[in-house]
Amino acid sequence: MKKAVVTGVGKGIGLAVAQRLAQAGYGIVGCAGQKSIETLRPLYPDWQLHVCDVSHRAQVEAFAAAALASDGAVEIVVNNAGRFIPGSLLAEPEGALDAQLATNLASVYHLTRALLPSMITQGYGTVVNLCSTASITPYVNGGSYCISKFALLGLTRVLREELKDKNIRVIAVLPGAVLTASWEGTPLPPDRFMLPEDIAEVIATACALRQGTVIEEILLRPMKGDIGAEEF
Repeated sequence: MKKAVVTGVGKGIGLAVAQRLAQAGYGIVGCAGQKSIETLRPLYPDWQLHVCDVSHRAQVEAFAAAALASDGAVEIVVNNAGRFIPGSLLAEPEGALDAQLATNLASVYHLTRALLPSMITQGYGTVVNLCSTASITPYVNGGSYCISKFALLGLTRVLREELKDKNIRVIAVLPGAVLTASWEGTPLPPDRFMLPEDIAEVIATACALRQGTVIEEILLRPMKGDIGAEEF
């Protein structure tokens, strides 16, 4: 069976992507925190679900090894897991930069490096990295989160160049505000957000294209534009 590896599969965009790719016939190999995995297992018994804190390299590499050991070829890798700690550079909590770089950048680096050799050997595959509009537009209170997402877009572009001749697509997805748990308690109306299912649909469509075609970067925003600080 063809496989899709998805990080941060417990909720939000990651869960929506896994559901959509499962509908397209992919076996799902996913990871998330302990509580999320315990909730998902009875709901999706056919998925291969693993507990993994992606901010820890050893856990990421163990997850990659489990994905490679399971049946089927890894055709899609969706690096979705992320962390947002609000605050300006001068006022954010101590350790915010290290924590967000570990989750938003280093996890992608280590997981992708672990899975790519098998994809190169099989001669095809797709890597999707969940970047953000924060990858291209800095904003107040974004602090180290913006730094980590700028870096992730850079990683994605470098990887794209390196894999052009390997028949492996590398796609950066840059969504604006998506109605996920990160926005719980917001006073803003639903029409100021996109839905995880829409992001998942775009990713599935990009992955379904002929292997010789790649959508390098996908920028998505709510119809009314980015959410400004004055709206809070």
